[in-house]
Amino acid sequence: MDIYNNGGPEVSIRSLKKDSMKFVLSNTDLSVANALRRIMIAEVPTMAIDMVEIEMNTTVLTDEFIAHRLGMIPLTSFDVDRIQYTRDCTCTLYCPNCSVELTLHIKVSVDFEDMNDPTLDKTRQVTSMDLLSSDESVKPVSDDKAHPILIVKMRPGQELKLKCIAKKGVAKEHAKWSPVYGVAFEYDPYNKLRHSHYWIEEDEKLEWGVSPNAAEETPLDPNEPFDYNAKPDRFYFEVETSGCMKPEEVVLRAMTIMQDKLGGLQIKLDDEFKEDTQRWGY
Repeated sequence: MDIYNNGGPEVSIRSLKKDSMKFVLSNTDLSVANALRRIMIAEVPTMAIDMVEIEMNTTVLTDEFIAHRLGMIPLTSFDVDRIQYTRDCTCTLYCPNCSVELTLHIKVSVDFEDMNDPTLDKTRQVTSMDLLSSDESVKPVSDDKAHPILIVKMRPGQELKLKCIAKKGVAKEHAKWSPVYGVAFEYDPYNKLRHSHYWIEEDEKLEWGVSPNAAEETPLDPNEPFDYNAKPDRFYFEVETSGCMKPEEVVLRAMTIMQDKLGGLQIKLDDEFKEDTQRWGY
């Protein structure tokens, strides 16, 4: 599947799954590919727990430990655009326009008849599924095929009651707002440009095999002279999300953010040129 094929950069989607995506970016520069990677990691906005108010905690974990665990739980952010940044909101601390409230209250009851029975597991696992959200569009990421995220284990007689405030942000401020677990890209799988220097013991070809991406490129000809002017123009991307967004949405949002940044830079440069023209008359 090819998109944006208009003589400039081209994107070809190789595989698309629920939480991962592979695509090829071609006809562009290495700096553009790396900029896209960094924007996907650090500048795509998502929702994450930013404030935790603990009313009761008699578990074995401290308040700070639990608050940190809560902050790292990924939240669904498909509708993040309607949430304002706290810095742009007119409220004093938080409100429904810039935040979402999640609550948790677990109290493990004591059954004295079962206390002395060693065959019964009296441990209560508190997970991300126990968080109740005030907004159905912002809630802990869940997958029927995987276990929910463990927050704390509780024993009979223990209680945990707290309130969380989720806010909109980007991973440049804190890693908890990153929509991806990892973004990587490869180029020049045959190392024709000699950008990679392998540590070898005896035989480079036996110790360092080519990647699967090499199947889409022309093999290296040992008799071909080295091209000092060659530049990479084909990049093999792999994106894995945390589940808070679809992988294709992360990529498209990152491209939009990069376009906005370049557009703002162009406007600033045009203004500078106009001022210089008016000032110096050329």
